[in-house]
Amino acid sequence: MSIAYDCTDPDSRAAGISAARAALKGGRLVVMPTDTLYGIGCDAFDNRAVAALLAAKNRGPDMPVGVLVGSWNTIDGLVSRVSDAARELTRAFWPGAVSLVVEQASSLAWNLGDTRGTVMLRMPLHPVAIELLREVGPMAVSSANVSGKPPAATMDDARDQLGDSVEVYLDGGPSEHAVASTIVDLSGPQPRVLREGAVSTARVAEVLGLSAESLA
Repeated sequence: MSIAYDCTDPDSRAAGISAARAALKGGRLVVMPTDTLYGIGCDAFDNRAVAALLAAKNRGPDMPVGVLVGSWNTIDGLVSRVSDAARELTRAFWPGAVSLVVEQASSLAWNLGDTRGTVMLRMPLHPVAIELLREVGPMAVSSANVSGKPPAATMDDARDQLGDSVEVYLDGGPSEHAVASTIVDLSGPQPRVLREGAVSTARVAEVLGLSAESLA
């Protein structure tokens, strides 16, 4: 039986964060608000929980899960090398709506799907998400919807699709922008924008000192 918490109320938010922390530590799933859309998440290092997340979305390992972090410094322990481009983009857009695909550290034992040695990282600009991430550490997070259905812009949207596969729902109100993050691939020799979302390709290019055409 899932439980929802109204995170616009301070007491309910505190109870919700506590319940979400316990659920995550127990290998269960949580839905939380972010600055883009609602996300379904679990402990990034709990491979059974990641498998349960993919099952809840009716999605296979061929569509791997990204990771949300609660601080800028967390990235240093998750990647093989933090490039100058990664530093520039995190300084410019984190916390915010830019996801970075980078080479993951070889020592990591997680299984996020068929990532081919990479991981997609983002630090969200949402107080509820940041509070939870700083308590539990990196979370494997995907959009809170069943694969092929519309992404969830509200907690009710997520709950209608995911139901009791999720133990705790944190309700932060409607998503402010309801637009997915922009994904920038930094794992190859040249940065590429894989998906233009809330941040324009032109803005990413400006920060990197490149032309927008070169990022296509």
